[in-house]
This record gives sequence, structure tokens and C-alpha cells, in this order.
Amino acid sequence: MNWTVVQRILGLLLMMFSLTMLPPALISLLFDEQSWLPFIEGFGLTLLAGLVLWLPVHRSRKDLRLRDGFVVVAAFWTVLGTFGAAPLYFSPDLSMSLTDAVFESISGLTTTGATVMTGLDDLPKSILYYRQQLQWLGGMGIIVLAVAVLPMLGVGGMQLYRAETPGPVKDTKLTPRITETAKALWYVYLAFTLTCAISYMAAGMNWFDALCHAFSTVAIGGFSTHDLSIGYFDSTAIELVAIIFMFIAGINFSLHFFAWRYISIKHYSQDPEFRGYTVILIALSILVIFGLLQQGSYDTAGDAVLNGLFQAVSIATTTGFTTADYAAWPAALPVLLIFASFIGGCAGSTAGGIKVVRWLLIYKQGVREIVRLVHPSAEIPVKLGKKAVQYRVVDAVWGFFSVYVVVFSAMLVAMMATGLDQVTAFSAVAATLNNLGPGLGEVSSGFMTLSDTAKWIAVAGMLLGRLEIFTLLVLITPTFWRH
Repeated sequence: MNWTVVQRILGLLLMMFSLTMLPPALISLLFDEQSWLPFIEGFGLTLLAGLVLWLPVHRSRKDLRLRDGFVVVAAFWTVLGTFGAAPLYFSPDLSMSLTDAVFESISGLTTTGATVMTGLDDLPKSILYYRQQLQWLGGMGIIVLAVAVLPMLGVGGMQLYRAETPGPVKDTKLTPRITETAKALWYVYLAFTLTCAISYMAAGMNWFDALCHAFSTVAIGGFSTHDLSIGYFDSTAIELVAIIFMFIAGINFSLHFFAWRYISIKHYSQDPEFRGYTVILIALSILVIFGLLQQGSYDTAGDAVLNGLFQAVSIATTTGFTTADYAAWPAALPVLLIFASFIGGCAGSTAGGIKVVRWLLIYKQGVREIVRLVHPSAEIPVKLGKKAVQYRVVDAVWGFFSVYVVVFSAMLVAMMATGLDQVTAFSAVAATLNNLGPGLGEVSSGFMTLSDTAKWIAVAGMLLGRLEIFTLLVLITPTFWRH
């Protein structure tokens, strides 16, 4: 383990992250608020910590290895979440405990969208902006952003990218060089954010709300500047914009990149994961809308269709925006939506969940085993589209699924041990491990009523979900630390 390299990179990344606390201070001045000081204090603290780590080892030029990349990613998300909490903790407008500040910061960076804050409509604009910015930076992954910058500082990035990128197949590059890959992803990400913000403004939002909601929509985060979330605006046009961009953000960004580079959309129709993702969302939306119509939950069919479609897309993509209290919907609809978050979006997107491609592989593997009962000697490959999937990838998917179930079960028992009922505990774990945000029961409107112990369990779940479990669990295995 090259500890000097790890320390140097962490120092650099912390110094870079400290700069993200300056825009909220400017927002405070722009709106003539007296809330800029906590962000300057957070900036100074984070910058100082980065310098303390970086200065003693800044001359180190050893190569970064894969296992070093895992340590950097895991440590940075933990450390970043802690330092990202500084402005929230220092702010006199919030009076948050350290636990609550870290929870809110980690929830933002992991694009979970779970919150312990209320009274958003009355908070300073700088704090509201900072929460949204955290989600935007975490959306594509601040590590991928760093990969585009670190080579200029003499640090290779492929190891970081492999440890950070979601999905079962991590070695596919969009461009020959990893730096260009990271830049390409961020160009696409930025373009969608700007387009989303402009669309929100055209639909009736003011520029501040449009920018903030574009941040959390494209990042599939779910934070809002209002307690009622998207429902605050009571606008069909705004809800349709949100639906479109939530759907887009749940697609593998590689497909967006190829569409932009080759000015063609054929890659979407050729991708089996995209087809599966689309079919799942359509089927879920039909089921939810049908359930609302059957139960007579809304006065008009139009309201039932719009609310059902919005919540189906929002929860299934793990965004977590709300236009209605879906937890109070009748019959099995709330549970159906929570289960949909286990699927999530596509690999390579900003969505959470297990990812569509993994569920496709599990389904195809199950079909193959059924066929083998009839033809036990047949060689039947698992295919995605026309390409056979390597056995190693299928094994990795089953391994991930198995570990996911074990981790979920352990967290569920731990949550219940803090005194939560079964519904609340189950949905709290699902909401954090799937990076969803809103749950059922006591956490349907937020996590503020949970004990500090339950909140720290939720923080662990958010980190495990964002880094897809293995990146963190690998650090506690004896094999990882053997030479």
C-alpha cells in the first residue's frame, strides 16, 4: 500500500473540494443574506486539512495502484462527507448536531436525498443552494471529476475511475484515455444540467429554483428548495420537465455520449439495458396509475395519471422527488414503488439501486438454469443483446446480489434494534442503501425523528449504496491487506 500517494491525493482532493464552499457564500451576498460566514469557515477548515495532508508528501511520485484507488475512494467519500458537513454544522440558522450535519452532507453527496431538515422555505438561499450543489457534485461522482484534473497534477486516474464507476463492467472506456473519458462524461452531465435548468425556467420556475432543481434532477438526488418538493409548484409543465429529465438521468451516460459524438440515437435502441429500463418504467407507471384509478384516489383521471407517472419515475429512478404523499396511497402501491427502487436505473447513470443490467443478467441466468433442466448437457451462454456475457461477470453479479441481501438484512436488524417498527426500518434501509431518499412509516417525510444510532446506520447505508458495497467491503477483507 502506497500510503504517501494516498495521503497526497486525499490532500489534493480536499483542497479542491474546499473551493465548492465559496459559491454558496457568493449566493449569500447576492441575496443580501448574513449567512456567508459558515461557508468561509468550512472553506478554511477543509483547505487547511488538505494542506496538512498534502505538504509533507507533495514530492511523492509513486504510481497509484488499484488497491490504492479503493482506499482513496472510500476514504475520500467518508472524509468529504464529514468536511462537507462543516458549513451546516457552523450555521446558526440550522443549529444542527454533528450527526445531523454529517447525515445531510452524506445524503447530498451520495445523491440519496434523505433529509433531517424542515422549514426549507424559510432557510437562507445559500444553504438551500449548498445542499443542491452537494448532490450535483456527487451525481456523476466527484472522483470522476478529479480524474479529469489529477493528471495535470501528476496523478494517474484509471485506478480511481475503476473504483468509483457504478455497474458490473468497469473497464469500458468511451475514449482511449481515461482523462478524456472523465471529461466527456462531465461535458454531457453539464449539458443536461443547463438544458434542464432552462426547461424548468421555461415551465415557470424562477432562475434560482430552476438551477437548484436542475442540480438534483440530473444528479437523481431529490433534494428540493421547498418542503413540498416539486409539489410546491403545482404545475403540470414543471412535473413533465422533471419526468423527462429523471428518465434521461437514469440512462447510462455512455449512451448519451455516443449519441452526442455520432449525432445518432440508434445506440439507445440497440442497448438491451436501455430497453429493459424503459419497459420496467412503462409497466410500473401503468400499474401505479391503474391502482390509483381503481381506488379513486384522485378527483380526475388526469390527476391520477400525472401523479402516478411522476411518482413511478421518481421512485424507480431513485430520484425521490414527490408531488404527493405516496406513502399514504392505498393498497400495495407504496410497497410496489419501494420495491421498484431496488431495480434503480442503468449502470453508468447517476441512479441508485442494484441497476437494471444486473437484474437482466439474474433473469437470464435463471432462464438458462430452467432450460438446463431439460437439456443438462447443453452449452447455453448468457447473452445481453447478441453478445455472450463472460462467466466472470455473471458470477460477479450473483456475488453482488448475495452480498447486497446479507448487508440489507444486517442493516434491517440493526435498524429494528434501535426501536423502529418493521415498515419504517425496512423502508429506511431501502431508502438509504438504494440511494432513494423518502421511505414509509416514520421516514416518509424525513429522517429527523430517528435516533442518532439509526442515523449513523443510515449514513453507512448511503455510502455502501453509492459505492456499490464492494468498494467499501473490500477494505475489511484480509486478502486486501496482504502483500
